[in-house]
Order: sequence, then structure tokens, then C-alpha cells
Amino acid sequence: MGSLFREIKFALKDRIVFICLIGVALLSTYSLVAGLQESASEHAMIERTNDLVTQDRQYNLAKQSDAGGAAYYSFHFAYDPPSSLAFVARGVRDDLPWKHRIRMLALEGQIYETDTGNPELSKIGKLDFAFVAAFLLPLLSILLLYDLRAIEIRNNRWAFLSITVGNGNRLLLSRAALRSGLLYISLIVPLIIIALFSGAGFSGTLLVAAAVALNCVFWCLLAYWVFTRIESGPTTAAILLGCWFFLAVAIPVGGKYAVEKSIKVPSGGEILLMQREAVNDAWDLPKKATMTPFFERHPQWANTADVTKPFEWKWYYAFQQVGDQTVEPLSQSLRSAIARRDKAMGLVSLASLPLLTERLLSQAARTDVASFQRYESCVRDFHQRLREFHYPMLFGEVEYSLEHMTQLPDFKPCL
Repeated sequence: MGSLFREIKFALKDRIVFICLIGVALLSTYSLVAGLQESASEHAMIERTNDLVTQDRQYNLAKQSDAGGAAYYSFHFAYDPPSSLAFVARGVRDDLPWKHRIRMLALEGQIYETDTGNPELSKIGKLDFAFVAAFLLPLLSILLLYDLRAIEIRNNRWAFLSITVGNGNRLLLSRAALRSGLLYISLIVPLIIIALFSGAGFSGTLLVAAAVALNCVFWCLLAYWVFTRIESGPTTAAILLGCWFFLAVAIPVGGKYAVEKSIKVPSGGEILLMQREAVNDAWDLPKKATMTPFFERHPQWANTADVTKPFEWKWYYAFQQVGDQTVEPLSQSLRSAIARRDKAMGLVSLASLPLLTERLLSQAARTDVASFQRYESCVRDFHQRLREFHYPMLFGEVEYSLEHMTQLPDFKPCL
């Protein structure tokens, strides 16, 4: 134990080590606090928007006299609240929508016509803990470890050190492990403190800590393997930086390019345009052209009275759904292609530990692509419940009343 404290004291006497540890602790704290504030801001936005949408719906319902108008003017707020660990990794929350204002109209247009925030800021990204732990941690490890053996050689202490301890490389391994351990502690202690403060789950926090530890151990062993074979510090640093560039930049960027080229994804804008064209064209088509494909999905309404008037609400909502049915294959193709791309990037990450670390942290924070797709499925299920609630009134099976409208489905996040 005494030798351990001596080695810690020896390491902290190095000004670069001390400054690096303080810097990484501050960087870790900043990224976590910023993430916590972002999550708090999103929670506040959800609560505020939900209240406003509910008030707006109640106000408009009070003025409606039929089921069609009530459905048309009733908006519902759908959202994916940030998880208890969302402050760790932003994931795709800056790129893909996590909130929608939904009503009974065609869903595809509402799913893809969404404000996701500042596109330029989204492109740049935010400094979150996942980025610090996955991509900056290796650089800091290289800074602390590349010169461990070279400095002893430059100061003519290496031969004496090797004779004194019997195995100089074993001593260097222990020093490398100690410095990496101090670096890990500086990074992870703020996480543990903030996780306890915010009430984050133990299992998720443990997964994050384990993923960061794996990254830290890997770069410690890689640095040790290189500097025990190379006497020059600058050469060691150049080799390690080359390894970092290959693993943290070349593989992720090259892998993403290859995946995007090999797995084509339909455009959400294309789906939106096609769905709108189908809906707009329905105004000029015979009513039967709309009702026939609608009744194929809803045979229970097939025996209702024909649409004889120029405008009827049941026909209006029928061609809204038929518009969704028109683009359904393309929409399913989009969701399937996104899932395949994400799975392919998961395979790419097996060759890039920084990328794997970032993906593991995003999964723990529920800010990954799979979580986004679960939320989208949740929105689709909710919209289907809205249709199942309104159709009986629109087709005359249930009489419209404000009292009945109090039973409107409420959106519940799929956690």
C-alpha cells in the first residue's frame, strides 16, 4: 500500500499529469451538467407543451357540434421523454424527432413534417459525456502514457531502474495502469455523483462505467505495447495517434460511408410528398375510389350508407387513411432500412472501440436509433387508437357528444 501511495505521489508531481487529471474532471463535469440541463429543459418543454395542447383541445372541442369537426380540431402531443441517463449521451435526439403534434389526419405527413431544432447545431453536435469518454479519453491516455519509458531512457535511468526492480517493463505497466486508473477516476467520479443526484438507474450507470473502463484499459495496454518496443517518445506518440485516427475517425467515417452506399434509405420528404399528392388527388376522384380501399381495411363499415353528398366527414377521413395506405410500403421500407443501417453500424463498431463505446452509452441513455424507432412505433400505435375511437362516431355507430369525447385516448410514452 505504501508503494502505491508513493507511485500516486510520483505521478501527481508530474505537472502534465496533474493538469490533465484536473482538466478531464472539469470536462467530464461540464459535459454531464450540460446534459442534465438539456434533459431538464426537455422535461420542462414537454410539460409546458402538453398543458398548452390539452387546453387548446378542450377549448376547440367545446365549440364543435359534430364528430368530424371534433376530430379535425383535436390535437394531441406525442413525445419521447429523456431517460434518467439521457444526460450521458445525446445520441440521435438532436437529429431525429422526439416530439410530435398529432391529430386524426394522415399520419405519414405528420411523422415526417417535424421541427427537429437548429439543423446547423445538429450537424456540429454537442459536447456530451459520450464524446468525451469515447473519443477524447484515448487522446488523454496517449498524452499521459506515450513518454513513460522514453523519459527514463533520456535521463539515463532505464538501465538502473531495470536492475533495481528486476523487471523494468513490469514497473512501467504498473505506472501505466496507475495513470490510466487516475484518468478513469477523474472521468467517472463526476458521473457517479451526478447519477446519484439525478436518480439515474444503477444498472445503466454501471453499464456506462464498464464501457468507459473497457475503453480506458484498451488504450492503456495499447500504449504499453507500443512504448515497450519503441524508445523514442515522439515516435511512440505518432504511432498511438495514428492508431487513434484509424480507430476513432477512419473506421467510423469509412464504415458509415460504406453502409450508406450499400443500404439505400427512402427519403422522408419523398414519402411526405407522395402522401400529400394521394390526399389532394382524392378530392377530384369518385368517392368509390376512396371508399373501396378503405373498406378493405375496415370491412365492418362496408355496409354503411354510401357517400352521396359533395362532402362528408367519413369520406374525408377515409381518404386521409388511404393516403397513408398509398405510401405504406415506402414507409415500411424506410423504417426497415434505418434498422438495417443501425445494425450494420453495430458491426462496424466491433472494429472501432471508440465507436462501440459511444454506441453502448447511447443505448444505456436510450438515445440510440432503436429507441427512436420504438418511439415512432408508439406514435403510430397512438394514432391507430385515435382512428379506432373516432371511426364509430364518423360512421354512425356511436352518437357524438362532448361527454363521449372525454374518453379520448391519451398519449402515454412507450418506456
